Formats: sequence, C-alpha cells, structure tokens
Amino acid sequence: MEWTQISIFTTAKGIDRVCDMLSEIGIDGVEIEDEQDFKDFLEENKKYWDYVDEELVKEKTKETCVKIYLESDENFEKRKKELDDALLTLKKQDGKDEWGRLSTDSATLFEEDWANNWKQYFHPIEVGEKILIQPSWEELKGETDRIVFTVNPGMTFGTGTHHTTKLCIEELEKVVDSDSVVLDLGCGSGILSIISLLLGAKEAYAVDIDPACEHVAKENAGMNGVDLSKYHIYSGDVTGNAKLFEKLSERKYDVIVANIVADVIIAILPTVKKLIKEKGTFICSGIIEERLPDVKEAMAKEGIDSSFVKYSGGWCAISTKI
Repeated sequence: MEWTQISIFTTAKGIDRVCDMLSEIGIDGVEIEDEQDFKDFLEENKKYWDYVDEELVKEKTKETCVKIYLESDENFEKRKKELDDALLTLKKQDGKDEWGRLSTDSATLFEEDWANNWKQYFHPIEVGEKILIQPSWEELKGETDRIVFTVNPGMTFGTGTHHTTKLCIEELEKVVDSDSVVLDLGCGSGILSIISLLLGAKEAYAVDIDPACEHVAKENAGMNGVDLSKYHIYSGDVTGNAKLFEKLSERKYDVIVANIVADVIIAILPTVKKLIKEKGTFICSGIIEERLPDVKEAMAKEGIDSSFVKYSGGWCAISTKI
C-alpha cells in the first residue's frame, strides 16, 4: 500500500491551531515534531542518561511540524486540495505571524514489514570467553562450546550487545561461580542477572525502577530455561524504598552489578556497601569516559577502589572488591 506523508511546518504556538484545522477537515491522526518538547524532555529526564547521540539531536532540532499520512488512492487529490485550501484560510487568520510559514512538504512511503525488517541486522554475537547472544528467531548453526543466551529484543529494553553490557558480561565471567548470589541493580530486561544464572550462579536478584522489568525479565528467563525459584525480580528504587531495601537486605551478595548511568551509580554506592558481602565484587558500567572522573571521585569518598577500568567504544566499566 502506498501513502503520502505531508509535513506542515509551523511553530510551537501554531501546533494546536493546525491540529484543530486538520480535525475540521476530517484528519485526526497526526504526528507532532516539536523541538522545544525534545529539549524539555532532555532537561526533565537528564538524570537517566549522560549521553545523547548527536544524530538524534540533529533529527529532533528541526523546524516544528505536524505530519499527516494520506492514502495514495483515488481520493488523494481531493483531500490534498481540502488541506491546501484550509491552510490558505489559516494563513489569513494568522494576523500576528505566530503560526509559522504553514507550508508543506510531501514524501511517498510504501507500507513494509516494519515489525520484522530490523531483524536482518541482529545476528548471533560472541561476548567474552563464554557467552553467545542468540536472537530467538534464528537457529543455532552447528555446535558451540559457549553458553547460549537467547533474547527477543522486540520485547525487551536491550539486546545485550551494547558496549556497556558486554563489558559487564566479561567481568561477570571472571567472578561468578556456583556459590555466587548476584544482585543486578537497574536490571532492565534481566540480561545480566539471567546470564549470571547461566554462568552457574546459585541465585540472582534483579531490581529496576520500571515495573515492566518484572514481566520482561521473567519472560527472558523462561526463554533461557532458568529455574525461576533461583531468580527473584523486584521493581522500585532501592535507595528510596525502605521496604524494598529491607527485602534485599535479608542476605548479602557476592556480586553486585549495575549497568546504569554515572549519576545513578554515584547515588547507589552507599547502598551497595550495605548489601555486598565482605570482599564481594562490584561491577558498574553505563559510564561514558567524560564522567569516569566523577564516578572515581565518588567511589574514593566511599573508600572503594576504582583502579581497574575497562574501556570500549567511549564507555567504561569498573570492577572492584569491596
């Protein structure tokens, strides 16, 4: 099926008026691209990340527009003329020139299998010395001595192939054994805690502030044949939720791993010290190189050694005994 994407260029002040005009001519499905919304979103949520891709910033700092999609059928020309006439009327009503240029650009789109096309770019990948990350839709070709972690990225927060995740996996391989009790702080889809169990950990605990983590991590665990009696998943803020902290404090952990961002790692350091066993291993990543000095300074204040650092693709991981 063929569609025409029409972008109507306006301003933040003009968005509501353009949407009202579209509704008046029977077009209610719109897509809004507003530079200010993106800037506000980054500012309000900056504690969750240290790095925003430059290409994304470029993409989101374009001229404000309202996009609509019209089917390229026998009614297209009629509907397009209705739109053009309505825009002319709107321009005449904009006596203060507050609603932007109100002109349009068009592009032809073809309906494709968007839900599955991306899969061609994700193939099995070896991580560290022991792990093979395998997409769920591909069959394993031949035999492997590696531990296979199966993932369906379409239902998770991540694929396990990002630099920070790989750095954590490489360190987990070194320290996890059959006696290990592992705590994954900021678990997302449960990749690191599930891989810990696949590496032979005695038990794994996983925590994330997003309630969706419980369902997603359990689903990933089931896909990998994990014994759910050894896997415990919780949602909440371990630094601010007293009941959650009390629950996690029922035991000490041989390994604590946190693949988050620098500011969150800094915030959880006192909590990590309370939860980890003596001489336990703390692995943290999600740290861009520019923020490494901040994390190292915070760890020094807590009396935690941060001398062992690994780098990959502009990201860092620290592994240390506490």
